[in-house]
Amino acid sequence: MKRGIIRIGFLAFAGIILFAVTSCNFNKKYQQEEEQKIQNYLTSHSTLPYLKKESGLYYMDDTVGTGVQPAINDSVYVMYTGYYITEEKFATNIGTKDTLKFIAGIGQMISGFDEAIMYMKAGGKAKVVVPSYLAYGTSGIYMAAYTPLLFDIYLKRVKPHSK
Repeated sequence: MKRGIIRIGFLAFAGIILFAVTSCNFNKKYQQEEEQKIQNYLTSHSTLPYLKKESGLYYMDDTVGTGVQPAINDSVYVMYTGYYITEEKFATNIGTKDTLKFIAGIGQMISGFDEAIMYMKAGGKAKVVVPSYLAYGTSGIYMAAYTPLLFDIYLKRVKPHSK
């Protein structure tokens, strides 16, 4: 009886190890596919001067703003359009009066969007390519896992945080 329990335990352990190893391979495969999609997009838009930031975010100013640059805890007012890497639109508030308002730098938005806002000045427009690890990640919640995103962002206004 003891041998049977030991065998079952060993088989369960071996199964867990096998699952972990194959999951790592699948994750690496999806990461490589995502990176290839991003590189294909950048290559096909080579006239756009994206700058790769340390985080992995690709950022470019369309129009450099002349207003205030947000600091952490400032309120920002944003118009945006979000696209999949295929350039299919998935969200926008352009053409509405629904300005997106959030507190900059505290994680209210996906980290890539939040980071991009911090590089901008009020009145500025930017384009960003956001890898999935700076967006919705690998969970498959809100967005398919390993989905890189594109955003056109217009920072309308910055309201400094009152201390």
